[in-house]
Amino acid sequence: MSYAETYAAWAADPEGWWMRAARAIDWVRPPSRALWAGRAPFYEWFADAEVNGCWNAVDRHVRAGRGSQTAVIHDSPVTGTIRRISYAELQERVARLAGALAARGVGVGDRVVIYMPMVPEALEAMLACARLGAIHSVVFGGFAAPELAARIDDATPKAIIAASCGIEPGRIVHYKPLLDAALAQARHRPAFCVIFQREQEVARLTPGRDLDWHAFQFGAAPAPCVPVAGNHPAYILYTSGTTGQPKGVVRPTAGHLVALNWTMGAVYGMKPGEVFWAASDVGWVVGHSYICYGPLIHGNTTVMYEGKPVGTPDAAAFWRVIEAHRVACLFTAPTAFRAIKREDPGGALVRHHDLSSLRALFLAGERADPDTIRWAEAQLGVPVIDHWWQTETGWAIAANPLGLGLLPVRVGSPGVPMPGYDVQVLDEGGHPLPPGQLGAVAVRLPLPPGTLPTLWNAEARFRKGYLDHFPGFYETGDAGYRDEDGYLYIMARTDDVINVAGHRLSTGAMEEVLASHPDVAECAVIGVADPLKGQVPLGFLCLNKGCARDHAEIAAEAVRLVRDRIGPVADFKRAAVVERLPKTRSGKILRSTMAKIADGEPWKMPATIDDPAILDEIGAALRQLGYPRG
Repeated sequence: MSYAETYAAWAADPEGWWMRAARAIDWVRPPSRALWAGRAPFYEWFADAEVNGCWNAVDRHVRAGRGSQTAVIHDSPVTGTIRRISYAELQERVARLAGALAARGVGVGDRVVIYMPMVPEALEAMLACARLGAIHSVVFGGFAAPELAARIDDATPKAIIAASCGIEPGRIVHYKPLLDAALAQARHRPAFCVIFQREQEVARLTPGRDLDWHAFQFGAAPAPCVPVAGNHPAYILYTSGTTGQPKGVVRPTAGHLVALNWTMGAVYGMKPGEVFWAASDVGWVVGHSYICYGPLIHGNTTVMYEGKPVGTPDAAAFWRVIEAHRVACLFTAPTAFRAIKREDPGGALVRHHDLSSLRALFLAGERADPDTIRWAEAQLGVPVIDHWWQTETGWAIAANPLGLGLLPVRVGSPGVPMPGYDVQVLDEGGHPLPPGQLGAVAVRLPLPPGTLPTLWNAEARFRKGYLDHFPGFYETGDAGYRDEDGYLYIMARTDDVINVAGHRLSTGAMEEVLASHPDVAECAVIGVADPLKGQVPLGFLCLNKGCARDHAEIAAEAVRLVRDRIGPVADFKRAAVVERLPKTRSGKILRSTMAKIADGEPWKMPATIDDPAILDEIGAALRQLGYPRG
């Protein structure tokens, strides 16, 4: 079926459509119906079913005779190693770890915090929890102790599974001391911790609390898969909250399985047995959905990459992985390609590798600027597909579904709404806006399977943060518009729409213009307070490697570009060249933090920042521009 036929079929009978999609999952007890609306607006899907996530991701493929197929490829340029784990091996490893956890009392509903780098053992820990019906909460490895402590206190885990260290280019990240410091700060005490010792750093274990990964599992009987209710949480994934208190997004088991399995074929165009690579991290939602669960549920081989787009060792790192493992589909953040483009703007390194296995590149995690998309298309010769989703949704709200027949790509748009999502663009009063008008992007309730039904132990916060502003809708927090053909354009977070002398302007549109400058590799625009106009935009420009032109001249050209293409109404008069932009470890630019520094407001060092020193450089650039004022 085409996209139009598929979306129309869903719209005509949403519950029947999802029940048909659910047939692809192995059920212990099939659901009697799809949607449960008794507690609306807290909707649930497949609530009366019984199912096991680990069975669907691992065991059923072994039973089907595909145990010898590679399930996980761990490619680690930081350690110089490549490991391949078959589905049969993965089943044995996961069952043994689950058995050891069960012997220590971990069972259905218990929480387990996982604090590990990009190693297969992290996936094994996630799947072992799913096997037992325990609820895992993966915290990005290397998170600061206070942030880890906050998540431990909120999730109250029975156990913590951690590694001795993570490895970054040129340095060791000491996980175990961070864990020790977090446990010293946290009010909650886990019953025990399991530590995976890496050969690059062997950590000191705390007697009576810490257990060695291998010794812990020695002699443990393999655990069977434990059926859980369809609405049972598979995991809690914390995302940053505006109050400083992390939000625990809950992912129900059954809807998660059904939705991810459907997307692997329909959105990404994958066939079982093919190699899928999501170049992200298990600490982020992309890692949960498309490194661990999605590919494995669908019977694909998943690549787990412990490296960077550049610097491990160079800007050809991604091309090497695609060639070596015959990757069919790559999913990464636009910032990764901007980093590659900055190092190798002419794409010379691409031509040294055989990328014939690659069918498509998918981008998500932040807005994909047209210049980056066009560069990637020119280098790879495959469709470059932006798509849009959130930690809260777990899978794409809008995409260009490769498996349903690729629609015409419109650069700058993440595509069209996927089945399950009735997307509307609303004004402040909650009224739908006509095509072309910028507004708040919202989704009519109920959200589809696989999305969050609530926040962990925070129902009131869920209502306030997502439901109250536009009754009957889920508020995404993003601003954008739709064109006459239904394509969606996400221009900025709602907070990044700035008001210049009464005109609502998108910082994303300005960034699009700046990125088109031939010397600009990456850019960001923020809105800063102005006593006359309310807000005015400031631009930050990172230049292509090797660019020796005068920075002031480039900044002046950038200002003229915005004036020419958007107009004087934008009041874009100030831009600075900087070496780097502050980002989270998942690649999102920390625009709100930059704006607070510019406005002289109190700000907190973001827990997710990749390199805190970058904010000092941004502060220096702001001072040269005259900010903060006064």
